Amino acid sequence: MSSAGLVRYFDAENQNTIQIDPKTVMGFGLFFGILIQLFTIIL
Repeated sequence: MSSAGLVRYFDAENQNTIQIDPKTVMGFGLFFGILIQLFTIIL
């Protein structure tokens, strides 16, 4: 897929999609990262 197609795809603000705040995504990523690190230390 060309990059122009990707830009057009991501620019299409469809109201039917789930709207997630980018900070929420970063928070979950950080949470799961720390969780995996803790499991690695414990196990």
